[in-house]
Amino acid sequence: MTFKRIPALLATLPLGLSAALAATPAEPIQPIAAAKPGNPALVALGQKLYFEPRLSKSGAISCNSCHNLSMGGTDNLKTSIGDHWKQGPINAPTVLNACMNLAQFWDGRAKDLQAQAGGPIANPGEMAFSHGLAVEFLSSIPAYRAEFKKVFKEDAITIDEVTKAIAAFEETLVTPNARFDQWLKGDKKAISADELAGYKLFKDSGCVACHNGPAVGGNSFQKFGIVAPYQTTNGAQGRSAVTGKDADRFNFKVPTLRNVELTYPYFHDGEAATLTQAVDTMGRLQLGRQFSDADNAKIVAFLKTLTGEQPRITLPILPPSTDATPRPHPFD
Repeated sequence: MTFKRIPALLATLPLGLSAALAATPAEPIQPIAAAKPGNPALVALGQKLYFEPRLSKSGAISCNSCHNLSMGGTDNLKTSIGDHWKQGPINAPTVLNACMNLAQFWDGRAKDLQAQAGGPIANPGEMAFSHGLAVEFLSSIPAYRAEFKKVFKEDAITIDEVTKAIAAFEETLVTPNARFDQWLKGDKKAISADELAGYKLFKDSGCVACHNGPAVGGNSFQKFGIVAPYQTTNGAQGRSAVTGKDADRFNFKVPTLRNVELTYPYFHDGEAATLTQAVDTMGRLQLGRQFSDADNAKIVAFLKTLTGEQPRITLPILPPSTDATPRPHPFD
């Protein structure tokens, strides 16, 4: 259904319902609400663990290494750098607003943030630790033992508690009050005429079929290369690696477009270095449309209005290791 048909549809509805719907603009994108942490102590613990490099074999890689909160929640590399300078297999998605995703990772293999949090710790190509060693490390430090006991009311630390805490912190990493959100809320001066024209192109061209909702994406899996195949040397197979179904090959989670000007390079292989390139590729391969330079620039201008308020994070002071703490092995 096109947005031009909405007035006609409203005319067919009962008067009261029609008036109520007409009073609310039917936009495919909704504003992001500010985070409201339910358990500040759990979030504070998760924040320490998010920045804790000693949860890696090298003692040098933390969650923030690949999902840098100073850089839009990613690392701005085509693929991330792992243990022993190993090249990662895929582009690191932003952690900002990741709590709005229907699943985590490009292929959706983790159902939620907690399931995702344990993956990199034990991945030999990333942090190269193990869940057992992570628990041993944390248990060796009295300050961590005391903080875990305060939060979870248990003497023994578990990996489930570790990932739950990290996920609780990540749930606070939302970016409200983008200029486009201000426009959605009624401030029609929040975006320029060109930015508004870009939003109209974004809607009328069909981009909103996949990029919609508060996160402007993240809520579905879609095939990359609908009109024409996407050519890449990256070996990622997408959703089929999880489901085993050939029909899911090259189906990836639609990325959020929130803060997209900060999260370059683009696509699962990081091959689009700029938003201009990304818009051109998506237009041709997903929509069968060749955007003019002027139209491309307007869409890019609109996308930049989706940059919201970045999380203001005070770096946590991490408790020191003790004599009993396992030492890192960065060069083994």
